[in-house]
Order: sequence, then C-alpha cells, then structure tokens
Amino acid sequence: MLNDQELLRYSRQILLQHIDIDGQLRLKESRVLIVGLGGLGAPVALYLAAAGVGEMHLADFDTVDLTNLQRQIIHDTDSVGMSKVDSAIKRLTAINPEIQLIAHRTALDEDSLAAAVAGVDLVLDCSDNFSTREAVNAACVAAVKPLVSGAAIRLEGQLSVFDPRRPESPCYHCLYGHGSEAELTCSEAGVVGPLVGLVGSLQALEALKLLAGFGEPLVGRLLLIDALGTRFRELRVKRDPGCSICGPTHA
Repeated sequence: MLNDQELLRYSRQILLQHIDIDGQLRLKESRVLIVGLGGLGAPVALYLAAAGVGEMHLADFDTVDLTNLQRQIIHDTDSVGMSKVDSAIKRLTAINPEIQLIAHRTALDEDSLAAAVAGVDLVLDCSDNFSTREAVNAACVAAVKPLVSGAAIRLEGQLSVFDPRRPESPCYHCLYGHGSEAELTCSEAGVVGPLVGLVGSLQALEALKLLAGFGEPLVGRLLLIDALGTRFRELRVKRDPGCSICGPTHA
C-alpha cells in the first residue's frame, strides 16, 4: 500500500523499529483535524504533512497578517491578506503532494465542529483562546477522540494529551475548569517565535505517537516549558470525577 516514492520519502522514519512499514501505513490511513493555523498550527501541519499523515483537515477563519510572520512559519510575505487555510494548503502541497487536505475556512460552530471532530481520528488544538479550547475539548469528549492540546504565550508553554478512550484520562476541562484569571492572546501579551515552534513540534510528535501506535503519549501529564530559563517541568493530572464535561453523569 506504500508506493516506491512513499517508501523513499518516508524511509528515515520507516527505519525506526517503533514505526516501520506498519506504522507508516497507519499514518497514511489516518485523518487529523488541526484547529488553528497560527504559531502552533504551523509546525504541527508542516511536520504531520511531511510525516505522511494521509488526510489533514485544516480549520482557521483568519487571514495572514504581517505580524503573523514572526512565528507562523507556514506562511510567507506573499501570503499576507490570504486565507490562512489557503496559504497553508499551498505550502503543504509543495511539501507533500501525496496527502489529502480538507479546508475549513469559516469559524466552526457547535454543529460543524462536532461533525469535523467525528470525521477524524485525532484533533490538535492549536487555537489561541479559551472558549475555542473548551469547545474543541467538549466535541472530542462527545466523539471519544484523542486531543493534543498546546498553548504558548510570552516565554511560557504548555502541552498535554487528553484521550477519552482511556478511562483514567482527564479532559481539558478537568485541568482548567472555567478558565484562568485573564484570557490574554499573543497580540496582547507577546510571544517569542521559537517557543510556539517548540510546542507545536511536540504536539506533532504526540500526534504521530498516537496515530502510529508507539511510545508513551502525554496522557495524564502536563508539560510546562519555561523558555526564559530553558527548563521543563512535568505535572501529573488526574481526571475530575465531578467534571461537567467528562464526568460519569455526562458520559
């Protein structure tokens, strides 16, 4: 099921015993939804496309702005004013014409988000606001789909995997409840480019592990990144039995 060009293109990761031909076939047959094609979504989309994930659904209602280019490496100067989805499709097609790219150019409401999540195997939340993250989490819990969630602002990043297929896994709401003290965006607080690249790359890695079936995903663990001091810290996160999203009364 892998042609000669695919065997050559993916040869370096096929060499890994954790992936091999079987893992590469699983990637080829996988479908993912990437919510947000900004600083986090850029490296996520680039690495998953390069790795051979067969079908990628790209969701973003925004257009490329000059201020995006400092960190959103999937876009370029010629893309300013273009839909982020169209800009990403142009770049991803150039990188890997073997994959399928599905565009979602408008904001996803409750129904369209539920349909988009139901149509894939895994979701990557690369958005930049709490309300979207909450909505994506609820849709993933309802559809029993794993969610790879990342965030970065200023010089701090976070990463975790929420997998409702595992009874012990918390969901995003278990960890964050109804939000933090103030919902800031990068446009308000700033962010350094390589940090979102780091978090997005780790999100892509977690997705590949889940899709190809190797390694230990970051389920029940929250990775905290301090870019200022180049320090990484891990916290254990337990499922909240009274969670309003994934608790037993809402299962």
